[in-house]
Amino acid sequence: MDSSAFSFQSLSPDVIFASLATVGIRVDSGLTALNSYENRVYQFYDEDRIRYVAKYYRPYRWNQAQILEEHQFTKQLSEADIPVAAPLTFNGQTLHEYEGYLFALFPSVGGRQYESDNIEQMESVATLLGRIHQIGAKQPFIYRPTIGLEEYLYQPKEVLLTSNLIPKKIHDELKTSLTHLIQIVEQHWHTDWQPIRLHADCHAGNILWRDSAMFVDFDDARNGPAIQDIWMLLNGDRKAQQLQLDSILECYQEFYHFDINQLSLIEPLRAMRMVHYLAWIVQRWQDRAFPIAFPWILDADFWYQQLAEFNRQSQAIKAPPLQLMSMF
Repeated sequence: MDSSAFSFQSLSPDVIFASLATVGIRVDSGLTALNSYENRVYQFYDEDRIRYVAKYYRPYRWNQAQILEEHQFTKQLSEADIPVAAPLTFNGQTLHEYEGYLFALFPSVGGRQYESDNIEQMESVATLLGRIHQIGAKQPFIYRPTIGLEEYLYQPKEVLLTSNLIPKKIHDELKTSLTHLIQIVEQHWHTDWQPIRLHADCHAGNILWRDSAMFVDFDDARNGPAIQDIWMLLNGDRKAQQLQLDSILECYQEFYHFDINQLSLIEPLRAMRMVHYLAWIVQRWQDRAFPIAFPWILDADFWYQQLAEFNRQSQAIKAPPLQLMSMF
């Protein structure tokens, strides 16, 4: 069964309470749903007033071996005193199963939102990311995939062009624009890089600030080029991104060497994320949380805006890549 056809309708509070009881956890509060579309994540207190987060993985997306690789990676990071949200162990296991649902428990960690325009916080994140990549480079994931064109462009293109959600009047134009964008990416994509284990979804929402940075939600972790975790920290116009990149890499390279040849992958990777994200929404449309969260996907004006974004991104890929101003 494909994960796109799955919904969480059978994951009732009674099922959640019963599943937690199998690992010795008795819930003594309500369940607070946390922001997560791919999985279902709940915060609660147990009888000892300890606050936990329970994560129920979307079936048919990752298999057990792939989820355990994520757990092992975050455990490695935690054991190296890198602040990450690592799964807790119960009965010698981090991954548990109940009525077909795989789930894990995490400590509930608080913190402020990471301020992407705060240079002190950015440098802390860069230092932490260098340490994460230092460990991530020691061995690759065996069961998790490596970032590439098949997963991020070719499969999403098929999803988008066969979807009934795309207005018919824009379908041909979308196909032409998307095909052109993919061709531009193909011309600039290269695999002359060492694949390392990545967070792979390194945006501000997955970083907490607690006197220093802390990374959460490694659910999308996979192998790929180091720049994948770095470019998502950049924001603003080209000049601002240039300054940020220099500051980030100055701290980052205290722990892990950065291959400057990867700078040319920033805009191709941005395009890949753009297309993959749109296809993800379309593919998950049968999950009732998605029409509520993304109603604009049905608006033709939105898709016309996407055409413009595809064209702008094609030009960005063809422009000279960011360069380092400092010598490391």
